[in-house]
Amino acid sequence: MTIYIPEDKVSEIKNTADIVEVVSEVVLLKKTGKNYVGLCPFHSEKTPSFTVSPEKQIFYCFGCASGGNVFSFLMKHDGISFPDAAKMLAVRYGIDIPTDTLSPEQKRRISQRESLFAVNRQAMEFFRKQFLDVISGKRAMGYVKKRGINKEIFDNFNLGYAPKGWDNLLRFFKKKNISLDLVEKAGLIVSRKEKSGFYDRFRDRLIFPIFDLNMQGIGFGGRVMDDSLPKYLNSPETPVYNKSRSLYGLHLAKNKCREDERVYIVEGYFDLLALHQHGFQNSVATLGTSLTPKHVQLLKGFIGKDGRIILVFDSDDAGIKASQRSIEVFDKAYINAQIIVLPDGYDPDSYLFEFGVESFLELASRAKGIIPFLMDSAVKKHGLSIEGKIRVISEMKEPLGSITDNVRRSLYIKELAECINIDEFAVHEKIRKISLRNRDRDKRPTWPNTGFSLGRHKTSVPDKVQEKAFKGKWDKLERQIIAMMLQFPQILSEISERNILELFENNALKSIGQLLLKHKDKSEMQLSDIINLIEKKEQRSIVASLAIEENIWDHDACIGIITRFESIRRKNEKKLLEKIKAAEKDNDLELLVKLLNQKQKMALLTEKKKMALLK
Repeated sequence: MTIYIPEDKVSEIKNTADIVEVVSEVVLLKKTGKNYVGLCPFHSEKTPSFTVSPEKQIFYCFGCASGGNVFSFLMKHDGISFPDAAKMLAVRYGIDIPTDTLSPEQKRRISQRESLFAVNRQAMEFFRKQFLDVISGKRAMGYVKKRGINKEIFDNFNLGYAPKGWDNLLRFFKKKNISLDLVEKAGLIVSRKEKSGFYDRFRDRLIFPIFDLNMQGIGFGGRVMDDSLPKYLNSPETPVYNKSRSLYGLHLAKNKCREDERVYIVEGYFDLLALHQHGFQNSVATLGTSLTPKHVQLLKGFIGKDGRIILVFDSDDAGIKASQRSIEVFDKAYINAQIIVLPDGYDPDSYLFEFGVESFLELASRAKGIIPFLMDSAVKKHGLSIEGKIRVISEMKEPLGSITDNVRRSLYIKELAECINIDEFAVHEKIRKISLRNRDRDKRPTWPNTGFSLGRHKTSVPDKVQEKAFKGKWDKLERQIIAMMLQFPQILSEISERNILELFENNALKSIGQLLLKHKDKSEMQLSDIINLIEKKEQRSIVASLAIEENIWDHDACIGIITRFESIRRKNEKKLLEKIKAAEKDNDLELLVKLLNQKQKMALLTEKKKMALLK
């Protein structure tokens, strides 16, 4: 279900929103000439190929061929619909979307996503009120203060409390006449298995609201205040909450991450609160799941290609396993990651409160790369006896085999061999099979270069649709013509009068050209408006790729390209006539019919051109 947004409001949002400002929220951008560049948030890359044009209000990645306007960016990045993207921008820029323009039916059809945000917001207010209440929240407040968390921190993170009982939140929403099916979809109540009805998911727990980057509540974490199990309970996956894409505290950490070009990652809610209270605002926490490629890609957008990720995991087996799992993720993201080794028996929370900031910074200055950390941990665990060395190699073969860079992997193998005093070749042999297995597993279909751009960049696009869209022999000239139409609109009338688009063979490019001609007389129409009118995302990317290049066009150059295009097509007609005569001579009826059909199509195009000239 979607909500209707009037066209004039869509235009107001588009004209008010600044794509550079919006993209900068999640991508570290640097100015290069007229444009801004950064690491693409949609795929892993070492060198920035993601370009944003403030002048044209569009973006395009020369690495994965994603492109469009500010709406397209939010839709792809956040996985949301166009109305949701438009409403998000409207809220951000203080643009009111009046409900009196909606019919009663449209008012009822509020998007599910919007409704879930509203339910989470009300649940957060309920938990917050319970926490601050001197009677119901006494135990929870006392527990938080006992852990050393001050008022500023628990206010900043909107800590709450879910009281004892099976239906406190349930009754709260019933009184408000909120659909219980919607509350269940938000993960706040659970359906009873044996009989009808629901019960509260969170009961007698300290509540940690989880926010997205736009400060909207997307889920909750709950912690017991005694030895009950499970210690932590998180919201399930919902249409607005995805654990593999969400990080606790990122809404408060993002600016400091961008400023320092580094981020600390911990695993627990209280670990994160402790870091923030001790001045480490550039810190986030995972939400009951391993670190994922989406997490790293998200963080990379804030810290940039030269930034550092510092894992602050417990030095127990669980922390070591978490480090092992993260190696492949960091390797594929081309990111520099290190790990702080805490003394036995300490987590980030307890260490900071006992030893303070200076001691923690000293540990951070000695942070190790993940592979050296795992080597040290394996040797410490197994020792250097013969059996110990065998176990060390066994434990290290998966982490080393996960490294895709041959040189980097070889250097670490050499370091391991020297560390345990064993023949380097023997270690290589152990790792080789793992490395080959991972390489075969990660193979993906590759597609030929589509060459969207006209000069400086080439684009390898792993997209079958776009690959098929560009395989005709006229594509290069046809792309040039569409590029000039986008960048030099003064030529649109000439294109229209000479019926150039009727000579196009590529249907995707032809439809883009037709759209441009349809709106050629609307002087207020901008490039980002054109992108809004295109339904197919592949065509939006084509427009962005052809428009974002900084080419210099003039009337004579454009006429030259158009004339050349027409000339080549005429030569093709002459060759076709020669093929028809040859087919007649050879009495090849099947080929003759095919060639005559082609000739008929060309004749129709020629007739259309004549009619256009007579108008």
